[in-house]
Amino acid sequence: MTPHIAAQPGQIAPTVLMPGDPLRAEWAAQTFLDNPECVNRVRGMLGYTGTYKGHPVTIHGSGMGMPSLSIYANELITQYGAKTLIRIGSCGAMQESVGIRDVILAMTASSLSTPSRGIFKELNFAPCADYGLLRAAADVAAGRGVTHHVGGIYSSDVFYDERPDLTEQMTRHGILGVEMEAAELYNLAARHGVRALAVLTVSDHLITHEALPASERERSFGDMVEIALEAAFS
Repeated sequence: MTPHIAAQPGQIAPTVLMPGDPLRAEWAAQTFLDNPECVNRVRGMLGYTGTYKGHPVTIHGSGMGMPSLSIYANELITQYGAKTLIRIGSCGAMQESVGIRDVILAMTASSLSTPSRGIFKELNFAPCADYGLLRAAADVAAGRGVTHHVGGIYSSDVFYDERPDLTEQMTRHGILGVEMEAAELYNLAARHGVRALAVLTVSDHLITHEALPASERERSFGDMVEIALEAAFS
């Protein structure tokens, strides 16, 4: 047990999917895993462990933002031995070529700052995904006919952004979408020698101002979860 995860030894799988929303973790576990068991409820952050095609998998919420994800990812890696961590979540598109419901596979994750900034000090470390996971996820998405994009994303410190100038520059430099967690996940994976990837569903668009209706989110998010699960064991 840790201060934030009540799972017993052996109850966390080596492969962990991490949605931000704990209720999405519950939905994904009950929808895609066989025999899911709730292994954590501390502070309402739900975690479930079951199997996918015979492989043990944990789906555990991370909360919103990099500081929250850093707590859970650190504990999952250092205390429970997680070796593969895949963020599954929503994002906002920042390119006209990226559509609502598309999947973004984050090759890199830019940020203004992360919880790791104190370690890196003056270094602008470039956090990136595990190439094997990234390649596998792209192959899975292509094989399933899911419209997907591979490239850089932006991990923001804030949800209500007031920097249109920064958004303009990121769009100019090809950033595909914005979310709030992946950069620190990639930092931690590099530090501890584990695999990480962010598989993201576009739920809204910063340029066109489109948004995915709530009634259609579950079906669209299902593609993302299946891509992550298949890539983990490819």
